[in-house]
Amino acid sequence: MAENLKACSVCCKSSWHQLQDLCRLEKVCCPGLGITRRNLCDFEVEYLCDYKRVREEEYYLVKWRGYPDSENTWEPRKNLHCVNILKQFHWDLEQALLRRGEKFRKTLRWLDQGLASSLVQKAKQRRSLRRWEEELNAKRNHKGRIVVENEVDLEGPPRDFVYINEYKVGDGITLNQVAVGCECRDCLSHTVGGCCPGASHHKFAYNELGQVKIRAGLPIYECNSRCRCGGECPNRVVQKGIRYDLCIFRTGNGRGWGVRTLEKIRKNSFVMEYVGEIITSEEAERRGQIYDRQGATYLFDLDYVEDVYTVDAAYYGNISHFVNHSCDPNLQVYNVFIDNLDERLPRIAFFATRPIRVGEELTFDYNMQVDPVDAESTRMDSNFGLAGGLGGSPKKRARIECKCGTESCRKYLF
Repeated sequence: MAENLKACSVCCKSSWHQLQDLCRLEKVCCPGLGITRRNLCDFEVEYLCDYKRVREEEYYLVKWRGYPDSENTWEPRKNLHCVNILKQFHWDLEQALLRRGEKFRKTLRWLDQGLASSLVQKAKQRRSLRRWEEELNAKRNHKGRIVVENEVDLEGPPRDFVYINEYKVGDGITLNQVAVGCECRDCLSHTVGGCCPGASHHKFAYNELGQVKIRAGLPIYECNSRCRCGGECPNRVVQKGIRYDLCIFRTGNGRGWGVRTLEKIRKNSFVMEYVGEIITSEEAERRGQIYDRQGATYLFDLDYVEDVYTVDAAYYGNISHFVNHSCDPNLQVYNVFIDNLDERLPRIAFFATRPIRVGEELTFDYNMQVDPVDAESTRMDSNFGLAGGLGGSPKKRARIECKCGTESCRKYLF
């Protein structure tokens, strides 16, 4: 973020802590940053690099925030007041020893080079994931907070991924804004002309708690920017964005990143949208061939009425980019229309199929099937595949083994 202070103007993307570190490194006082003569020489622990026991006293090799590795120093435990960093170091140490089939012993005198190196790698990974988490939360425009965790391996933030909150429209595609809105005073109880859903000859989608009450396959028409109702209108749900705190976490069974909820989610509640770059089907075919060679694709066909456009969330996306497949999912897809009524360009919303407990992973069926008897429902059937070892474009795809682990697993994704 850029910081504008009375004494200076900094044109950069440095964080507040980074600017403070720079002041201490250059020995410059800056009241605007809270750096005074009194705390100019204060040192902050960034992470711990090594451990040893001399006689009965514990020592830690400290990486100081804002200083190069050459300035690392061994410090006795009594000099360190970073309780959380010490706890994290010992947790990482115990986990590293367990992976080697050993246990932490109080008689441990020093760490071998390989073990110390792995702890430094883990500390650096945590630092990069923490920065990525801060970046994601700075970019989100929704209420729900994003947490990032990886207790499985040393994988850091994904490269070439930009967090966005709404569709990014590709070349040659236009989103046509609606020309009219509803005149309702109370869209749920005192509707005029059936409100926005009725004007489009469809049913009102939500109950008074904002839970979806129509079956999967039927479209949702929410009130738009031209409607007279306010922001608390019960027909404004998806447009309010993600309301739950969610965690991007590293899975332990080879499925890459996943998403779990940090809050209880009620059945039929809106959870998130699938967001990415809208491209033509022709461009999707071209990109799909590239993704084939990479063994990954994030293409979602918008085939509600005809297969003309596709959402590509490989580079631009939101937290849905990390949601994994399951043959017994807890999320269901609905087509939603708000400010754009072009049926070729619906917004893709995920709703909970059942109550979801705290800590449960969020999943949906990449090869979802809606009631085939309902002609309207079959328009939702999407050719879809995400990264994590999935090969093939939406049109041509190899047989992919499923790793969801549910009792109803089909063994293969496609």
